Amino acid sequence: MLYWSLVFLVVALIAAIFGFSGIAAASAGVARVLFGLFLILFVASFVFQLLQA
Repeated sequence: MLYWSLVFLVVALIAAIFGFSGIAAASAGVARVLFGLFLILFVASFVFQLLQA
């Protein structure tokens, strides 16, 4: 999932360089959502791992 957030971030950066504002905004939005989801899942798994120890 982190891989996909990085892919969309790269697509957003490339689109921003070439001036495709709609594509850049959409890709940045998807990258932000995927990164947030990854971060929440990471924290949840970290907490659950601490509780099991």
